[in-house]
Amino acid sequence: MLFHRITDWDDAYTNGGNIPRGERWPDAWVEPARAYRERLAADGRAKIDLAYGEGARHRFDLFLPETTPRGLVVFVHGGYWQALDKSYWSHLAAGSVESGFAVAMPSYTLCPQARVGDIVREIAAVITDAAGEIDGPIHLTGHSAGGHLVTRMVADTSPLPSAVRARVRTVVSISGVHDLRPLIHTNLNVKLRLSPEEAAAESPVLMRPGENTRLFCWVGGNERAEFLRQNALMASLWLGLGAETGAYVEPDRHHFSVVDGLADPRHPLTLTLLS
Repeated sequence: MLFHRITDWDDAYTNGGNIPRGERWPDAWVEPARAYRERLAADGRAKIDLAYGEGARHRFDLFLPETTPRGLVVFVHGGYWQALDKSYWSHLAAGSVESGFAVAMPSYTLCPQARVGDIVREIAAVITDAAGEIDGPIHLTGHSAGGHLVTRMVADTSPLPSAVRARVRTVVSISGVHDLRPLIHTNLNVKLRLSPEEAAAESPVLMRPGENTRLFCWVGGNERAEFLRQNALMASLWLGLGAETGAYVEPDRHHFSVVDGLADPRHPLTLTLLS
């Protein structure tokens, strides 16, 4: 019989160091994101740095289709709740924008200046503000820590106002971290400052799904075993609690390339998000 045990928690949650030429990211996203913003701004279809609060990072970008939006997509970035901002990801709006949806991409206050629970409330605030700009159904997606944050929006303890929550159709968590408790054992927790109680309180796997939850968990086949496990765990647990869920392991994708499908309106990742 085979037994498994994690002995190096930092390695289990280290992405770049376990990907060939992983040091290229996140810089590899900077230029395509800048070019996309400038192209849509030139067409009058990009609203940059809209405020959703008083904090320095309480800003979001809104990208618009050529016609009246069919609805709203919100993409929440990753970075383990302690790195990056909205500017790295703009080009990933292309698949949804070309499909007729408006796309909001927020920044949020990072740890240790904020706690994870504070960030959860910030994401609820920006979704609410963006929903006030765009009519129709809302589709949420996020990468890594962003996958956690969008999943948190449809738990039974969602901080979203009920009217906004009722508009949410589909959530796609991409390489999401849905159980925060293992992170207590990593160096990430120097900035996250998670206590066992807070980790449990903000872990979607320990919550019940809200009413009419539709959650799809998507991960790359070449990712760390912990991301594969967390992906399957989230979909399986909420399926057993009454949500509509799905899970998919995309072949030949690692933690950084797994988001690329969002830039293509015909890619299954985009089609799943907008379904």
